[in-house]
Amino acid sequence: MTPTYLGKQTNVQTSDPDSVKLDLVPNLHTETPYIARFTIPEFTSLCPHTGQPDFATLIIDYQPHSWLLESKALKLWMFAFRNHGAFHEHVTVGIGKRFYDEVFPYWIRIAGFWYPRGGIPIDVVWEAGEIIGNATPLSLDHIKPYTGRTA
Repeated sequence: MTPTYLGKQTNVQTSDPDSVKLDLVPNLHTETPYIARFTIPEFTSLCPHTGQPDFATLIIDYQPHSWLLESKALKLWMFAFRNHGAFHEHVTVGIGKRFYDEVFPYWIRIAGFWYPRGGIPIDVVWEAGEIIGNATPLSLDHIKPYTGRTA
């Protein structure tokens, strides 16, 4: 499988995440149970009604099977949400489902920690599959609840 984006200049549509191909690379450690984490601390999408920007930290934890998601493809996929309108729940769960359906991990969990809009932060967590072997899921405890400004 030849990566579409790796080592090449790219031009990705920034309002159509479905148009971004998810490049996969072989997992060279299929016999070793482990968990991988992607953290996207500056994720942005748009409110589907007002067009105002929404900001989140996304954390994607997964236990690879035969494939890994190539990180440049992940970056381009996340960037494509920048001008895409959808609700927090739809974005978070949609990313998780597409990842699960195309990368085929044993297990996946995505957590979206969305900054407040209208005074209400929204946290969305979705997971699928089962952890195989002695791999231990990474904690989400380091994510502090939104407390507003202290100064």
